[in-house]
Amino acid sequence: MCWIYVDGKFVPAEEAAISIYDHGLLYGDGVFEGIRAYNGRVFRLEDHVKRLYDSAKAIMLEIPLSQEKMCSVILETLRKNELSDAYIRPLVTRGVGDLGLDPLKCAKPTVLIITQKWDAMYGDLYEVGLTAVTVTVRRNSPAALPPNIKSLNYLNNVLAKIEANVKGGDEAIFLDAEGTVSEGSGDNIFVVKDGEISTPPTLNNLKGITRKAVIEVAEADGYTVREVALGLFDLYTADELIVTGTAAEVAPVTVIDGRAIGDGKPGPITKVLIEGVRDLTLTTGTPI
Repeated sequence: MCWIYVDGKFVPAEEAAISIYDHGLLYGDGVFEGIRAYNGRVFRLEDHVKRLYDSAKAIMLEIPLSQEKMCSVILETLRKNELSDAYIRPLVTRGVGDLGLDPLKCAKPTVLIITQKWDAMYGDLYEVGLTAVTVTVRRNSPAALPPNIKSLNYLNNVLAKIEANVKGGDEAIFLDAEGTVSEGSGDNIFVVKDGEISTPPTLNNLKGITRKAVIEVAEADGYTVREVALGLFDLYTADELIVTGTAAEVAPVTVIDGRAIGDGKPGPITKVLIEGVRDLTLTTGTPI
């Protein structure tokens, strides 16, 4: 049986529910995180929970648990489901209100934690590489809905994924309103050119936990990592192209918009980063 944490109680998955008047459902008013557990440890649990609370603070949503309590409940949910390797999804919605937008009408946030087994998101594509396509949908402007608020309003990402599906891509690549590279529909982007690694600054894309781990691994191995604005030219002419995220982990892109990246195979630096992050996930983290 799969157990879901719902407002302080563990409920069988088939019985877990929220009100139809919950503003998380009605308006996407809430925040979430995606977290991974490997080999009996939760990878960077505290970092993920801190980001969850930062997202909540940005939308003036008061989570009714301390960060320490949230961490302990996540671990308890994993133990309840007897999981040592899992994907973890904590969500906090604005809670039950009326059909108006006003968050002040919502008396109490709803807290949910979902855990489940999780296989490699892209299957055997880690060995051969993903096909990516740029999409016409633009990334939300930081002046409108900052991408660093990891909110339940994910329609911007969904529209990009729909377009990628139509175009036959494994992943969508967002540009912002100025045509600058932002991120994938669910992951950050790295470009390798002449032995140097570049990634967009985290103003128009998420401050990724896996992104940070990749930078740490790269710098520990002696590579230079630059945070710099990137354009389509930089993607098309890259020696290697990488997407990173909690669900995606570290994945090579070998084709973008019909153009082969490098020799059309996952590159040597990509392989170093995949192995380095894999080692981190298997040897570090909060014990379950």
